[in-house]
Amino acid sequence: MLLIRNAYIKPIAGPDIPNGCLLAEDGRITAVAAHIDAPEGCTVIDAGGRLLTPGCVEAHCHIGLDNQCMRWEGMDYNEIVDPLTPQLRAIDSINPQDEAFPNAIRGGVTTACTGPGSANVVGGTFAAIKLYGKRIDEMIVKNPVAMKCALGENPKVFHGQNRREPPLTRMGTAAMLREMLAKAVEYGERLEAHGADPAHNKKPPFDPKLEALLPVVRREIPLKAHVHRADDIFTALRIAREFGVAITLDHCTDGHLIADELAKEGLPVFVGPTLGSKSKAELRHKSFTTPGTLYKAGLTVSIITDAPVIPLEKLPMCAGLAADAGLPMDEAWRAITINPARSLGIDSRVGSLEPGKDADFVLWTADPLTTIGGQAYMTVIDGRIVYQAE
Repeated sequence: MLLIRNAYIKPIAGPDIPNGCLLAEDGRITAVAAHIDAPEGCTVIDAGGRLLTPGCVEAHCHIGLDNQCMRWEGMDYNEIVDPLTPQLRAIDSINPQDEAFPNAIRGGVTTACTGPGSANVVGGTFAAIKLYGKRIDEMIVKNPVAMKCALGENPKVFHGQNRREPPLTRMGTAAMLREMLAKAVEYGERLEAHGADPAHNKKPPFDPKLEALLPVVRREIPLKAHVHRADDIFTALRIAREFGVAITLDHCTDGHLIADELAKEGLPVFVGPTLGSKSKAELRHKSFTTPGTLYKAGLTVSIITDAPVIPLEKLPMCAGLAADAGLPMDEAWRAITINPARSLGIDSRVGSLEPGKDADFVLWTADPLTTIGGQAYMTVIDGRIVYQAE
């Protein structure tokens, strides 16, 4: 049992508590209030007025699959021998012993959605995980959480340009995605027909690729669409509508140019990575103004690092830069806590400080959205102190 006292609490789910307390027991938050009496046997920590927030939530990264290394042995996030790999599962590549995990924890990030890269048209499933543990099976919050697909520049370069195989064009990429979804729909219909009448309907041969896509075509998980350019965003929306599947718009670099159109769709947008150079053509409109513009259009905005593109521990700093560029400060906090949690379907557990949720929270040395060098003074995951500054 753990009681934090004398903290400036930003619960996200309600107004700030300037001098408040938080009680955690058995890995869950049991109370958040201005005053809480310490139960018998409770460990009490005086926060000294420090800021207390939920642990940050990253909605799109590749932590554990890249192993902090761009050399071949560390590259476990793109199966580039095949542009269509929905059967791949992120959990089979995640290495919790990678140094990126403690770095993220020191940066106040406690939960991340991680998975395959964007080399393939369909890349495999993402998982939402806690960032502390030795065994990935015990760190999972939700798996699978989404199916990765990618439009635009990356599949064209990795396959068409480098390997001289499809797709070579944006048309080719879209056609391959459509074909996979159409086959998955048919495969599911044949399975259902066999189940309803086994005597007259032959069961289709097992297909691991199509089997992996069934949760998508059944709307159990969304497509997680890598889209930067405006036309790629619209293509992703077009295909999702054709097949009636759920979708999130990840990166959404040109989102501010088409905010009025995206407002009509009302889908979650995951914006980033924005820090750094415009390393490829489809990033030419990259700007920290994008989150604010999309928020003002009425969209639910999450800010992402796409780690290792931006180190995961810099997620709060990216939110601060978005706030400096026009996103309201409270919304910047929401963009790295409750918004990604809701958009990923894990908000019953993380993203805000509320009784019943996982005891994942951070005491900060300084507000990381406004202070350069602000980082975790203490990070708690599932009620356990997993980092404390010396």
